[in-house]
Amino acid sequence: MRELDAQAVEAAVAGGSVLAAGGGGWVEHGYLVGRTAVGYGTPRLATLDEVADDAAIATVSAIGAPAARDWEMRPGDYVRALQLLTDAIGQPVVGTITAQNGSSTTCNGWVQSAVLGTLVIDAAGDGRAHPTGKMGSLGLAADPNHQTVQSAAGGNRSQDRYLEVVARGTVSHTANVLRTAAVASGGFIAAARNPLPASYVREHGAVGAISFALRLGEAMLAAAPGGAEAVLDSITGTLGGRILGRGTVRRKQLRTEGGFDIGAIDLDELELGFVNEYMTVEAAGQRLATFPDVITTLSLGDGRPVSIADIAEGDDVAVLAVDKSRVPLGAGVKEPSVYPEVEEMLGRPLAEQALA
Repeated sequence: MRELDAQAVEAAVAGGSVLAAGGGGWVEHGYLVGRTAVGYGTPRLATLDEVADDAAIATVSAIGAPAARDWEMRPGDYVRALQLLTDAIGQPVVGTITAQNGSSTTCNGWVQSAVLGTLVIDAAGDGRAHPTGKMGSLGLAADPNHQTVQSAAGGNRSQDRYLEVVARGTVSHTANVLRTAAVASGGFIAAARNPLPASYVREHGAVGAISFALRLGEAMLAAAPGGAEAVLDSITGTLGGRILGRGTVRRKQLRTEGGFDIGAIDLDELELGFVNEYMTVEAAGQRLATFPDVITTLSLGDGRPVSIADIAEGDDVAVLAVDKSRVPLGAGVKEPSVYPEVEEMLGRPLAEQALA
């Protein structure tokens, strides 16, 4: 078991920002949540081998559109969402997993651990960021008979949009309820969902995902004094990735619709399609990388990731791709049923290459 401290926060945000794949939350929110956690108490990272097979493990996350501007989630909202879930299921939650790695999401569960004493489990619904809750639901979205509980808390207080939600039903239907709640709350909301025994998480989750992000972040931080190229080398070397191209952002198309950021970015000869996260990279009509490959834009100024929400025309960036075989993935992104809605939003095929 590892005690998570201030240095771990720095590493989690750095490594998580690469695995955010253009989405996955926000750097400043990751620092807020992580630093609040280690300032309040001592969050603890545990492996699945350190908990009983029947221990209840819940997924904790934030749900919404990263480019939304009216959202408000406070560290206490993450705690409240888990409390709502615990009350709803009538049994203690021993540990939590993040739905995905990301700029802020790698620190999911740390505040709950510091405040409530739950463990941060070294696993995730997915080792990289993804656009829908169904993709982080450990394969349960395809089971019409599985009944789950999902809860959420948060909202823009100045606009009187704070709300709390507890939904029971199938994973797909309750995930849609939380997505609607995120829109109603201002764009993003803190969630706790899908309580499962540790044995199920071990079989269907992205095991070791938090340590994976921390190792990447530690390598990036160590390389930072050497400048942008050193950071880029640390990322490609640690992940076994490749740089598909470098250049200047020529055009950015983005619309926020139904709680998703949807659009494309043109970078010289490359086109990157996204739904919350980068889904595809194409050049001259040829597909170069497809979700769940990790696709990330990296600043040529300092080597750090630049999110879809922040990237702008005129920015000089490199495009990183990491083959999906090199990233811990959960069963949710290996399930064919989760792809059609994202393909429809993106306007491009995904499943055939994603599942190959």
